[in-house]
Amino acid sequence: MIIAIASGKGGTGKTTVATNLAASLASGDQPVKYLDCDVEEPNAHIFLKTAAENRQTVTTMVPEVNHDRCTLCGACGEICQFSAIAVVGNTVVTFPEMCHSCEGCIMACPEDAISRGSRELGELVSGQASNVNLVYGSLRIGEAMAPPLIEHVKNQIEPDNLNIVDAPPGTSCPVIESLQDADFVLLVTEPTPFGLNDLKLSVDTVRLMGLPFGLVINRCDAGTEDTRQYAEAENIPILMEIPDRREIAESYSRGIMMSDDLAEMKDQFKTLFQNVKNRLQ
Repeated sequence: MIIAIASGKGGTGKTTVATNLAASLASGDQPVKYLDCDVEEPNAHIFLKTAAENRQTVTTMVPEVNHDRCTLCGACGEICQFSAIAVVGNTVVTFPEMCHSCEGCIMACPEDAISRGSRELGELVSGQASNVNLVYGSLRIGEAMAPPLIEHVKNQIEPDNLNIVDAPPGTSCPVIESLQDADFVLLVTEPTPFGLNDLKLSVDTVRLMGLPFGLVINRCDAGTEDTRQYAEAENIPILMEIPDRREIAESYSRGIMMSDDLAEMKDQFKTLFQNVKNRLQ
C-alpha cells in the first residue's frame, strides 16, 4: 500500500501526521517504508531520529555537444520545448539548468553530435529507525528541478510493504510527481482561512488525478466550522482530528512525537490507518 500525505500549504502539520503515523504502525510488527519527497526541505529524519546510513549522489542527463561533428542544423533546438539547447551564431549553446532530460535533442540530431552528459541534482539518503526504513532526497542548493530527484526517491518504494510518501506542500509539479501511483491520499489542513483556501486547491488536484482521499484536521479545537461545512458539502471524509492541546505542542517543541509521548494519540493514528484500509476495501 502507498499512502501519500499532502497539504495545500506549509505548516499544516503534514510531516507531523506522516511521521506519527509511521512510528505508530512501526511500534508493532508492521514494517514501514517512509519516503520523504519534500526534497527542498526534508525533515522527517529529525522527528524519526534516524542516522544517515547511506548517501548517494543523484545526477540527471544533460546534452553534451561534439562541436566537430555539429553542422549547426538547429534540429536540437527545434525539438527542445524548454529552450535548453539552441544554435547561437556559429555554435550550439546548452543551458543545463533548463534541461528536462527527455533526450529529444539526442534523437533529433542527424549527425550524432550530441551525447549524454550529467549534472548533479542532489543526494539520496537512507536511514533506519526501529521498524521505519527512511529514504529522502536532499536537493542541491540552487537546483530548481525537484521532480527528477523525487522520482529517484519513489524508486525506493517497496510494493509488498506499507509505504508512506511525505509530499511537498502546495499543488505544483513536485507534488504531482509525489502523489503519482498513490493508493490513498491524506490531505492535512488547519482550521484557518488560508488553510481552507489551499485545501480546496489540493482537493481539486487529487480529484483531477483520480486518487481516493480523506481529510485530517490538525489543531481542530477552534474555528473548524467552515472546514467541516466544506468537507460535508464536498462529501470528503474526515478521518482524523488532532486537538489543539498544550501537551502536544510541548512534545513537538522538545522534538518528541505525540505518538511517543501520549499513548492515546498512538491509538488514534492506528485507527487512522484502519480507516484508510476500510476506504480501500
